[in-house]
Amino acid sequence: MSPRRLPRSWFARDVLDVAPDLLGCTIEHAGVTVRVTETEAYGGWRQDPGSHAFRGETRRTAPMFGPAGVTYVYFTYGMHWMLCLVTGPAGQAQAVLVRAGEVIAGHPVAQARRVGVSPRDWTRGPARLASALALDGSHSGRDLCVPTLSPRTAGLRLAGPPIDLVVRAAPAAADPALVRTGPRVGVSGPGGDGTAYPWRFWLEGERSVSSYRPAGRRRSVAGR
Repeated sequence: MSPRRLPRSWFARDVLDVAPDLLGCTIEHAGVTVRVTETEAYGGWRQDPGSHAFRGETRRTAPMFGPAGVTYVYFTYGMHWMLCLVTGPAGQAQAVLVRAGEVIAGHPVAQARRVGVSPRDWTRGPARLASALALDGSHSGRDLCVPTLSPRTAGLRLAGPPIDLVVRAAPAAADPALVRTGPRVGVSGPGGDGTAYPWRFWLEGERSVSSYRPAGRRRSVAGR
């Protein structure tokens, strides 16, 4: 039997619980399944200076302020899409960036989308992962849980019908001895302080985990 599809209550927890717990879980979309090996937590409005939502809601970040179990897919550098999963109570704008993973099903489909790229690098990094899963801005603000949210729900912020993206529980919880934490990739300012915000999580020994790099000149606002 396939591992269960994760319910909304699972995502409705604090982002610092969800982000490490996503390690080993799988994400399915558009013919490809990825096992998650790296994530980053973002604390949201007024809580995390590294978050897009730190200063409040905008048109782009509106999905982050919605209920848990909704997607936030954003565009960066004029070329890359990134997948985040909204967590915590509605209005707090917490979200987990899915940074990297390993393709475990749909290899021919992933290869066709990542032409000329080695299998190790198909989903090694958030932009590569979103590309392999065929995600773009049309998939932002979409419900990924079953049963789906009612459009009449108070304060609901959904951009369209439910998405056919499925997050399943890991067959077994990640070995705590293999879970590592550290500073988030490319985050500038206080949010990039690895002592105050060691909010990147990864599985030690996984070849698909991306390389760490500090913020550069172009990263004045956090967002990978």
